[in-house]
Amino acid sequence: MNATRHEEFREYVVERGPVLLRAATQLTSDRAEAEDLLQAALAKTYLAWDRIEDRSALDGYVRRAMVNTQISWWRRRKLDVYPTDQLPERPVEDHTDRSEMHDALGRALSRLPERQRLAVMLRYYEDMSEREIAEVLGVSVGTVKSTVSRAMARLRELY
Repeated sequence: MNATRHEEFREYVVERGPVLLRAATQLTSDRAEAEDLLQAALAKTYLAWDRIEDRSALDGYVRRAMVNTQISWWRRRKLDVYPTDQLPERPVEDHTDRSEMHDALGRALSRLPERQRLAVMLRYYEDMSEREIAEVLGVSVGTVKSTVSRAMARLRELY
């Protein structure tokens, strides 16, 4: 890979890394494991960088690499589990707080008007810039700022 392509890949990782890390966290539910998963997927992407012609499909390529890698890891872990007569003495992690927060956030977002909900989702879930959101929604940057501001104020009122 030449220096230009290497720099192109580095810029992609810097720009899209946080969004991809959130996707990896959703796949693994563990920050450290998500970082490992993303790193493995980015290594595969780096090796295939010259073969990827459509640069707009990079996120999809990395996400697919993460899914495939995660499935491979699950299959390997299955082989490590053996039945036994004795249960381990480890406590089971309780994820109810996380699921309750997820449900509450979903209910709050559903109470927003569609345009505000879209703006918030694009801004905070997809980590898009205000300029990118404006392009996607076909509005001005100022409209995006005011829409997100109103949506966040409404969410604070609700919860």
